Amino acid sequence: MPAIERLSPEEFAAHAEGLADVLADAVEGGASLGFVAPFDRAAAAAWWRDQAPAVADGALIVWAARDAGGVAGTVSLALTAKPNGRHRAEVLKLIVHRRARGRGLARALLAAAEGAAREAGASLLLLDTESDSTAERLYVKEGWTRFGVVPGYASTPDGVLRDCSFFYKHLGPRDGAHPMAAVAERA
Repeated sequence: MPAIERLSPEEFAAHAEGLADVLADAVEGGASLGFVAPFDRAAAAAWWRDQAPAVADGALIVWAARDAGGVAGTVSLALTAKPNGRHRAEVLKLIVHRRARGRGLARALLAAAEGAAREAGASLLLLDTESDSTAERLYVKEGWTRFGVVPGYASTPDGVLRDCSFFYKHLGPRDGAHPMAAVAERA
């Protein structure tokens, strides 16, 4: 299993090219991640570099899983800054390079994001994914609850509209404390 590390802002900048490889590979493989063809490695690198300010200010946490071939997977966690929403966060861009699939890496990356959300005081996680996808099956297996499907919400890289499933997961409060106690500490 590749080592998974939470990237500091400096590490994020150093891993931008590797993260771009993973994103470009996923889009080339048809993953609906918000991008349309043509989408190459340069466009993927530019997108990751655009996330640097959010990583620097702590609004976005990014993990990279590395193997002998470089970055093999990634996941991000967006923390909510709104005072009435500090109890929730959003899981974004859970991506595993095609060369590293089928080894439990997506599950391990998801667990890292869930653990960090708990540590940050989030008691509610949200995400969306293409309906009837491998990713959707993973979220169901990991205890996420689908709360809706929007027909034709997003397109594949080749422009085909796909349904999107929206999920949430309640996390247990830290150490038996009320979920909002940790949020008050962050404020």
